Amino acid sequence: MSRFLFPKWVDRLRPLFAALLMGAPVYLIALGYYGFWPTTRVVGHMPKQPVPYSHALHVGELGMDCRYCHNTVEKAAFAAIPPTQTCMNCHKQIWAESPKLLPIRDSYANGNPVPWVKVHDLPDFVYFNHSAHVTRGVGCVECHGRVDRMVEVYQEKPLSMAFCLECHRNPDARLRPPEFVTKMDWTPGEDPAVVGGRVRQALQINPSTDCSTCHR
Repeated sequence: MSRFLFPKWVDRLRPLFAALLMGAPVYLIALGYYGFWPTTRVVGHMPKQPVPYSHALHVGELGMDCRYCHNTVEKAAFAAIPPTQTCMNCHKQIWAESPKLLPIRDSYANGNPVPWVKVHDLPDFVYFNHSAHVTRGVGCVECHGRVDRMVEVYQEKPLSMAFCLECHRNPDARLRPPEFVTKMDWTPGEDPAVVGGRVRQALQINPSTDCSTCHR
């Protein structure tokens, strides 16, 4: 019947159609993974920043608290990128003429923000609330790693759905007293799961694994 509906040369295209049908699933999976999934899922992701800011110096050597720059982590879902004024609080006097800080001085003069590039940038289909975590004893190091040792910040953890669910299912070893959440080198002095278990009970923490928790 087909020979009456289509010309004979169509038969020569059958292998091509078969190859396209077999290759389509592979192509769609690759397109989804590389085209729509952010590069920030990749451990080691380290975008180039406009200013060579060293967390190893500011946090590790000088002892600056994370909340001095990221001052919304205890109150909002997002961790604020510091405004230029925060940088200039120190750098009006310290290294005030350094060429490395020229973008900071330009920003301060013209009012345009420094184009910092987010390192830990979750996809738009994922909801994450910083305040809900840090006020309940999830240390910054659990997701960001030892940034106090990083000259350039990079992504140390995968931040995948499996990574998050593992923490929600077994939170005790990842919890600490909330007053130590920004202390990168904090050690519990005993079994971390025991300390975290006490924190979980005291704060009545019961992490949800329901899809709607992160996908709203």
